[in-house]
Amino acid sequence: MTLSTGRTIRTCPICGQPRSAAHSPFCSPRCRDRDLLQWFGEGYALPGPPADPDADPDPDSPIGGGPDGGA
Repeated sequence: MTLSTGRTIRTCPICGQPRSAAHSPFCSPRCRDRDLLQWFGEGYALPGPPADPDADPDPDSPIGGGPDGGA
């Protein structure tokens, strides 16, 4: 959307309403939370190499390997 002054109004990526400075790039806490839930629910994903389900976990990894179970 463009104002008569030539400035472009940026819109919320979830609902398309004008953005709120307090919740940028969203228009409200509701849209901000909906976006966060998409990340938590695996609705969004970052590209990367495919995971090999048969591969052993890295024993040096602090997340899931090693004798202490990553703790």
